[in-house]
Amino acid sequence: MTLFELVSFLITLAAVLSYVNLRWLKLPPTIGLMTLALACSLTFTLIGLIFPSIEQRTAHMMERIDFNEAVMNGMLGFLLFAGALHINLGALSKHWRTIASLASVGVVLSTLLIGVFAYGLMQWILGIEIRFVYCLLFGALISPTDPIAVLGILKQAQAPKDLETKIAGESLFNDGTAVVVFLGLYEITVGQQPLDLLHLSELFVQEAVGGAVFGFGIGYLGYRMLKTVDNYQVEILLSLAVAAGGYALALALHLSGPIAMVVAGLLIGNHGRTFAMSETTIEHLDTFWELIDEILNAILFVLIGLEVLILTLTQQYLLAGLALVPFVLLARWLAVAGPLQVVRRYESIHPRALPILTWGGLRGGISVALALSIPTKHADGTPIPERDLILAMTYVIVVFSIMVQGLSFGALIRYLIPPSSTEAPAVPPQDASVASTA
Repeated sequence: MTLFELVSFLITLAAVLSYVNLRWLKLPPTIGLMTLALACSLTFTLIGLIFPSIEQRTAHMMERIDFNEAVMNGMLGFLLFAGALHINLGALSKHWRTIASLASVGVVLSTLLIGVFAYGLMQWILGIEIRFVYCLLFGALISPTDPIAVLGILKQAQAPKDLETKIAGESLFNDGTAVVVFLGLYEITVGQQPLDLLHLSELFVQEAVGGAVFGFGIGYLGYRMLKTVDNYQVEILLSLAVAAGGYALALALHLSGPIAMVVAGLLIGNHGRTFAMSETTIEHLDTFWELIDEILNAILFVLIGLEVLILTLTQQYLLAGLALVPFVLLARWLAVAGPLQVVRRYESIHPRALPILTWGGLRGGISVALALSIPTKHADGTPIPERDLILAMTYVIVVFSIMVQGLSFGALIRYLIPPSSTEAPAVPPQDASVASTA
């Protein structure tokens, strides 16, 4: 099967499943597409019991798709840029302390907690041998909330604006931190680098800070070019160049492409929209990027559903993934509660923020892509048996996150914040003297 045939198959399948979901299931697009794709995978598996060649051909086709490459070095840049275009920078800046703390301290704390929980569960309860550093690696890849899944669900969840901004902002920015932590732990697991906090700090500055500066640079360059022309075709092409060319260049320079795209998208979506675009351009630009976002989202969640065909899903691995679900949620709760308790002194926090941020921390394609980036063998040729376990646990948690958390997120918000009190006042910042006596 050629590359064109493979892409044609995915687009066709995504279109058909989107139609079926819209026509009959009527689920949120991300949930509906992944559910239907999982059903397709199960169907191929059942057919394979009778006609093994059909399942083998389908699995062979899926093996040709490098999911990590497709997501991390392809779709992600466009999806993050599209998501950031519609985030209000003024609202984002009001909650920068919460977003920054959740996207940095929250990710690191979640990585440590999940690593400890996973190690204890594997060693002392399930009897699965796994090194602690691989549990930390798993914690790093499963900790970031996925902006693609989160933004897709938020469109229909009708959360209060302040909470929506915090959830969206955290999901857009925490990928950079998670990837840096993952890369640092990955170097330790494969023996390329000993545990060195100085090296991890340098890696963070290079990837995250460097990515933000680079994103501002290409975003500003794009803004200046947009300001000098008034032709929506050219302006859309310029925005496409910022997303595609900027992401590719950031990766080539070993900078955080995700953070670069978020910063560039915020700059063009706010400053560029206000000072450099006509109403006609804004209308066409929004339509174009919304279409790009919907198409890539559809393909991505179809891929997540089909990826099960090539996973090693033993009964023991499935049990480990299911057993970890409550621990991952507990780690998320703790990783959110800590930063919120500190930020509450300086920023208004909605009284229902903790349960909503905890349940709304969806995992998605980025976690699966990072898990798939773990090689099957070390550099010396020795196998890495932990890979299949980590990949299976990741997949189970991602499916639970999208299908269970995502499907019930809107209901949770309506239960905790009834429509009549959607705009209920947030808890004001605590006075330092009061806080010290508490």
